Amino acid sequence: MTVRDIVRWPDPRLSTVCAPVAVIDADLRVLAADMLETMYAAPGRGLAGPQVGAMSRIFVMDTDWKEGTPAPLVLINPAIEARSAARATQTEGCLSIPGVSAEIERPAEVTVAWTDLEGARQVRAFTGFAAACVQHELDHLDGIVTFDHLTPDTRARLEAEYAEAVQ
Repeated sequence: MTVRDIVRWPDPRLSTVCAPVAVIDADLRVLAADMLETMYAAPGRGLAGPQVGAMSRIFVMDTDWKEGTPAPLVLINPAIEARSAARATQTEGCLSIPGVSAEIERPAEVTVAWTDLEGARQVRAFTGFAAACVQHELDHLDGIVTFDHLTPDTRARLEAEYAEAVQ
């Protein structure tokens, strides 16, 4: 496994819609293992393909590892099948926009379907922080970053803070 470089905003790859994964092969398994290694080293709780320059619909996540036992997930070609009407606000950070966090409102619960590394279809409901994380990573696959969820004034302020922090 290799820790890969994380793509930083405003790299245009972070604004690009990713292509579906066509085949699950040894290269994809290596990518998934590298993504998990990179996420844990960052240290983060989720990481999407474009964040390591892989423009494919894959992301990894583990929302529990910092509090206890690791429970890594690899989601290939994920799609939200259902969203709750209830909304929740979470503080979200992003490994591609280090040092910036923002309050983002999203559906409080989502049901997601994906293919796992064995080629099996999985379906699971996510709530709480895990629901925010899965939606955040899905956003990356659609070329959406945290800044895209903000009001113009908040976005401008946080972009300025980020620009100052990375100088």
